[in-house]
Amino acid sequence: MSRLQSKTAIITGSSSGLGRAIALLFARHGANIVCSDLREQPRGEMPEASSLTTMEELSKMGARAIFITCDTSNANEVQELVGRTVREFGRLDIIVNNAGIALEPQNPSPVWDYPEDWFDKTLAVNLKGVFLGCKYASKQMMGQDPGPNGDRGWIINLASVLGLGGTPKSAGYTSSKHGVMGLTKSAAWDCAPHRIHVNAICPGYTASSMTKTIFDQPDVKSQIEAMHPFRGLGEPEDIARAALFLASEDSSWITGIGLPVDGGYGSM
Repeated sequence: MSRLQSKTAIITGSSSGLGRAIALLFARHGANIVCSDLREQPRGEMPEASSLTTMEELSKMGARAIFITCDTSNANEVQELVGRTVREFGRLDIIVNNAGIALEPQNPSPVWDYPEDWFDKTLAVNLKGVFLGCKYASKQMMGQDPGPNGDRGWIINLASVLGLGGTPKSAGYTSSKHGVMGLTKSAAWDCAPHRIHVNAICPGYTASSMTKTIFDQPDVKSQIEAMHPFRGLGEPEDIARAALFLASEDSSWITGIGLPVDGGYGSM
């Protein structure tokens, strides 16, 4: 059954990792896909991944899809991302604000040594980028005719288990993801009268290009796996299935939540 038939979805950060998995799954369920990233080529993708780009995979599937280059920390580019989507497909039903960075694996540092420019850059991408996605997507969705169930749109933000708790030497990333959770809850209240859902997903440690540096260290990988009681590390497809649920009419009475998809990490 196609759960997103004929709906149009923007997925930021779609060239690799979680964004790629979400784009491909949404396409399998009938959505028109707008891939967005700084470039079409993946960034240090996991070695077992397909050699095809996300757009090439979508083309192989016969999905209707376009790629739009976008720096999500730039308001003009995000506004154009939404505008071009509507010009191409007529409306915007779903946005997944997935684009994000994690600088800490390069040189984990306690707060007193944490570089200020890292903090600024992390918040610009991970929090401001999500804010801009919410801002311009909701503005578009408000003016659209509702679907058969009365809803006008679905906004899904990628937070983290570190948006619900903390960890050492991660001042920028953890702060940004807590900010995503606050933004999600506030935007959900703003958007609810217009029948626009705003939710977040809080992944546990998931195998992707972002975490590859960490998992290349066997002792660290084993330690992190042990923190996830249900089969260790997550896979991008685990997060994609949660996004599909939150983007579908199955979540008709859900807004303002942060859904942990974490193999039990949060139960500690």
